[in-house]
Amino acid sequence: MPPTTKRPIRIGAQVAPQHALYPTIRDAVAELEDAGVDIIFNWDHFYPLSGDPDGLHYESWTMLAALAEQTSRVELGALVNCNSYRNADLQADMARTIDHISGGRFIFGTGSGWFEKDYVNYGYEFGTVGERLDALAESLPRIEARWAKLNPPPTRHIPVLIGGGGEKKTLRLVARHADIWHSFSDAATLQRKLGILAEHCDAVGRDIDAIEISTELRGRTQADAEEQLALGVTTFTVGITGPDYDIQTVKKWIAWRDSVNA
Repeated sequence: MPPTTKRPIRIGAQVAPQHALYPTIRDAVAELEDAGVDIIFNWDHFYPLSGDPDGLHYESWTMLAALAEQTSRVELGALVNCNSYRNADLQADMARTIDHISGGRFIFGTGSGWFEKDYVNYGYEFGTVGERLDALAESLPRIEARWAKLNPPPTRHIPVLIGGGGEKKTLRLVARHADIWHSFSDAATLQRKLGILAEHCDAVGRDIDAIEISTELRGRTQADAEEQLALGVTTFTVGITGPDYDIQTVKKWIAWRDSVNA
């Protein structure tokens, strides 16, 4: 059964930190905030994921701190942080710091990591999918525990977004730790995975309605979005990339959001 909690529809823009110099990215974020987007995401990689594999690219967390200072309304975070690249307690402290810089607008998006080039060139152990998921499972309680110890503490309960659709491990972590679950599933796949997520939630004594459901809009039509909306998705993210960030496509989805929320 899909979640039944009534939430307003939100539009996120994932501004890929690739193929553009920082002033262009900064200007795109300013235009997106002015246009009314709800969330600004980047991603946590060290090299482009499309186009020239050795093209222009920036690091995620340092950029998020700058965007937290630049913006005043939007929430922001990585879609998603790679757990492998930083000590768990450090991740918690970094998240708390950006939470304060932003005045309580930071979303801690995280996942187990997958882009082997990042690992190899930056000296991280790539391992297996299972090992990386196990490491994420070990990190999440440490992150939550560190948030409870930090002085000053976070300004709010920092929302945890977990990305990924693995049914045995990832969705179990979502049930235990996530405020938001993000996937790239089509409607049929999403319906099946929501059923599995509900089972994991039942196993840990949690209501699936406590978890906000998020998905990617790239390549999808309004009919696709409405099909996912009927399944309980309320956060929809549009990916845009340099060198010319497509703000107009995001604006079309913002208009759709406004029509649904009216």
